Amino acid sequence: MGVRKRETADARKEANKSIAFAKLNNCPTSPRKMRLVADLVRGQKVERALNILRFSSKEASRKLEKLLLSAINNWEQKNAEGNVAEAGLFVKTITVDGGMMLKRLRPAPQGRAHRIRKRSNHVTIVLGQLDNTQSN
Repeated sequence: MGVRKRETADARKEANKSIAFAKLNNCPTSPRKMRLVADLVRGQKVERALNILRFSSKEASRKLEKLLLSAINNWEQKNAEGNVAEAGLFVKTITVDGGMMLKRLRPAPQGRAHRIRKRSNHVTIVLGQLDNTQSN
C-alpha cells in the first residue's frame, strides 16, 4: 500500500471513530408505525432517547431500543478507551425504509379474494459524537 493511500485510510478511520451505526433488516412491522417512534428519538441524546423508548407503549419502541443499545455497543467497540456518558453521543440519523412484503390472500364474499400485504421494514441508526465546541 502506498503512503498516500495509507494516510487517507488512517484519516478515514479516525473520522469514523466518532460515528457508529446499527441496522435492523426485515423487522415485521409496517414502516409507517415504525416511523412514528423513530421521529420521537431523531436528534436526541442517547440517554434521553433510551428513556423515551423505554417508556413508550408502542411495540416498535422495544425493537428500536434494542437497536439503539446495539449501536451504542458498536461505538464502545470502536472506542475502547472512551466513555459513553462523557462522549456526548446523539442519534444523528435514523432512517426507516420499506422491506419485503409478504402477500397473502383473504377470502371475500361471492368467491372473490382480497390481497393482504404484510409489510416489513429496514431501520438504520447512526450515532454521532458532539464536538467539544458544540456542547453547551
